[in-house]
Amino acid sequence: MNTRTAIPTLSGSRPVVGHAVELTRDPLGLFMRGHGEHGSMFRIRLPLKDTVVLLGTDHNKLAFDETDHKLTIRTAYPFFLRMFSPDFYFFAPYDDYKQQRGVVLPRFQGRQLDTYVEVMEAEAESFMERLGEAGEISVPDDFGPLIMRVAARSFLGERFAETTTDWFGEFQRFSEGADFVTPGWLPAPHLLRSRAAGRRIRERLQRIVDQRRARPGDGEDFLDHFVEAEYEDGTPVPDDILLHLIIMLVWAGHETTTGQISWGMIDLLRHPEELDRAREEIAGAPEAMTAKDVRRLEHLGRCLHESERLHPVAPMMVRSTVEPMEVDGREIPAGSMVMLSPAATHRLPEEFPEPNAYRPDRYVEDPGQLRRLIGFGGGLHRCLGMRFAYLEMTVVLARLFQHYDFTLLEPDPRPIPGQGAKWPESTRVAYKRI
Repeated sequence: MNTRTAIPTLSGSRPVVGHAVELTRDPLGLFMRGHGEHGSMFRIRLPLKDTVVLLGTDHNKLAFDETDHKLTIRTAYPFFLRMFSPDFYFFAPYDDYKQQRGVVLPRFQGRQLDTYVEVMEAEAESFMERLGEAGEISVPDDFGPLIMRVAARSFLGERFAETTTDWFGEFQRFSEGADFVTPGWLPAPHLLRSRAAGRRIRERLQRIVDQRRARPGDGEDFLDHFVEAEYEDGTPVPDDILLHLIIMLVWAGHETTTGQISWGMIDLLRHPEELDRAREEIAGAPEAMTAKDVRRLEHLGRCLHESERLHPVAPMMVRSTVEPMEVDGREIPAGSMVMLSPAATHRLPEEFPEPNAYRPDRYVEDPGQLRRLIGFGGGLHRCLGMRFAYLEMTVVLARLFQHYDFTLLEPDPRPIPGQGAKWPESTRVAYKRI
């Protein structure tokens, strides 16, 4: 006898489209409504796909467990197959994925991080020179090119960061392809722009790789190591994989970091008492910081983590079931889509007391709350560049708050609508040099 309990379905499904419109317009509202009706596990209706939403830390651990092969990321993001190679990274067989991850991981460890901090410091200084004494900026609009320049200099080298390639614009167009809803075969203008930008980016990066091999640098930067990368067995990494790894690092870093640093600044300006505490730390920072110095800015780091909790740039993460799986006495059929929601899980009172309050000290009072954050993913699929992103956000904000007073001109910035990356809507900020 089957004793499993049926998975409850969220109310409000519309004919044909199900919950797709609500998911697109307000994913956090949809997931929180589902939690209110059914708790941490419920079904939503999407066209042609059985979809189960799992909320909470225990369910996150289940989805991030790489030893249990009932869930896969490979078929969960169809738009990635349009944007990247089908044998690349997340989509590659598990052993190939681990090999590709092993190529990138050393570049985010040890002394390499100090090299990146030097780039971040230099770009922050250049950004402040362009700001001058007083004026207005718009976030995230003005942060986007800054974050892209840091990525270009860090991953492509000093020589190529100075080229006329519009990396920011190209990656903005490339990002338009990250669309869950529009079928890939449809000649939609935004999908065509994304494909064209992807071709131009790959062609430009191939020229950069070829030029660096012909004229190597001093062996100390990311690109020198990368263009000669080998797998553990000594096999050279194919250029197609190398190019897509670079694209992933720049694209994912730009999408996530631009949004998170913007929310970080907005949250600090909305909570001046926390900003004052961060500034006390910043006052003691050396003129030229190392990665170790940056990590000593602990309160600023906690403030950024709290912004990650309240405003995760990725509102949802998706897996697919490759075989039936039982969760909490309920069966999820094979071929189902399984959704996690950092945005909703981070707002559950059983996970984070006073979930809607901005309280950076929560991570001192209960360090376990920090480990429950999944704004940068989790498990083996946790973002490789997370440490890089936090270094970058900390360096840039530390230098800006060290030299300028800022005033938020729009008191209640909202996230951009839709299911994509949750940057804040364009928000004006006035500044004056101290």
